[in-house]
Amino acid sequence: MIMSLIEMMILGFLSERSMCGYELRKKMEQLQGYARKFSDGTVYPATNRLVEAGLISEQSEIRDGRQRRVFTLLEAGRNKLIEELRNTGGFNLTDITRWTVVLTFLGVVPDKSDRDAVLRRRYDLLNGHDVHFFYCDAGNPLSIEQIDDPYRRGIIAVHDAEIAAELDWLRSMLGIEDESVAQ
Repeated sequence: MIMSLIEMMILGFLSERSMCGYELRKKMEQLQGYARKFSDGTVYPATNRLVEAGLISEQSEIRDGRQRRVFTLLEAGRNKLIEELRNTGGFNLTDITRWTVVLTFLGVVPDKSDRDAVLRRRYDLLNGHDVHFFYCDAGNPLSIEQIDDPYRRGIIAVHDAEIAAELDWLRSMLGIEDESVAQ
């Protein structure tokens, strides 16, 4: 079973405590901030898949005077979440929205060396990879000095500051000395 980001969030939040679908949806929206709203039509098909896969259980309860479907993480679900987090790669490593979800739940992985290996993959990606947003007609990336539009320059400046801050944090978590300071 290939796990979607929504399924990872569900397993991650259920690793903290049992929740009903409404609570899961609200937690997922809080994690994604203004960027995404989740409907019951998104959450319940995902919980149904996870129940069918034997990763979570579902129980009907009366909460706040209403019938609620309450979901609980099973041991197989915890193991699947740990496996997914431990093997983080691809878009879950490169896309900031997905990376945020991975970081939110990375503490579930019990072994520090496994957590550090995930952080190291992200560090190596950021440390050796220039991201460019704007390109000239020939397809070559434009540097910030080549861009006149102040708003596009702003995108680049904010992005560069975020990457620098994340690299500083990753170095502190991994015990890596900043090469630029050491020289």
